[in-house]
Amino acid sequence: MKWLSAFFLSATLLLSGLQLCIAGESSGTTAEKTPAEQDFVRLKRDENGKPAALQVAVVRYVPRDKNKDHSLEYVDLISAVHIGEHDYYKLINFLFTRYDAVLYELVAPQGTRIPRGGNEKKGIISGAQSWMRDVLGMGMQLEDVDYTLPHLVHADLSPSEFSERMDERNESVIGMIGKAGLAGMGRRNTTRILLSEMRLLRNLMSGNRDLALKIFMAEQMVQSIKLGDAVEGKKGSTLVAERNKKALQVLRREIDAGKKKLAIFYGAAHMPDMSKRLMSEFDLVPASTVWLDAWKLGPTDSQNRR
Repeated sequence: MKWLSAFFLSATLLLSGLQLCIAGESSGTTAEKTPAEQDFVRLKRDENGKPAALQVAVVRYVPRDKNKDHSLEYVDLISAVHIGEHDYYKLINFLFTRYDAVLYELVAPQGTRIPRGGNEKKGIISGAQSWMRDVLGMGMQLEDVDYTLPHLVHADLSPSEFSERMDERNESVIGMIGKAGLAGMGRRNTTRILLSEMRLLRNLMSGNRDLALKIFMAEQMVQSIKLGDAVEGKKGSTLVAERNKKALQVLRREIDAGKKKLAIFYGAAHMPDMSKRLMSEFDLVPASTVWLDAWKLGPTDSQNRR
């Protein structure tokens, strides 16, 4: 079973944070960790300890000193996964209507607008995403999210800028994926992996193969995103740090233009670094966290009735 774990860890590394096109009220759980340890993706479990949902966070940041003359009210970090339930993307589209501006990621020429339903042209990354969407029976970010809303703002590197940053850092995408894979091998918890693979095998044999595969891939995705610090290292990387810097340059521009309620919609793997930069460069602090169900991992109603 080790080959299966390695395959899906590689796939989720590619699709959950290392790709080029990753492209309100506080009614949830407040952050229990320190700001520097804020999680942006997690597995929610039911009362029996079984996975119930893959959740992503919406974390609100507000000015540290509220007595200062701040036109800015808040910045929300909306964590994205690139394959998710259609209902998750419907909720994302609704959340977007509540902001003055929403900054989004996509390594593309400046000002690129994604048509409703996504682009017809398929590359390696989008092809892999389409495959995972079909296997899991879910939706895809670039197809389900409404990027045509007028207040959505492209906030990412252009392909030429991305290439320049990679050259300056002597980096390559394949090299970064390899680095993440080696980091993952170094942190492998043999007991946890064995239990995960035994659960997968048991669930596959039980007949509910689709749900078993979905749970296994959700576990691998959480693990891959938590490897982000190993990929970044102390100097950061083009895939995360440089793109985050560009996003925050656009954020500064939007704030200077008088926008008060803003959101940054980026992959969950970007958010730990983004959070640190909001606190250090913008003097913002996390105020609340709301968790959204991106993948439903419990049995469906029809399965419950069997």
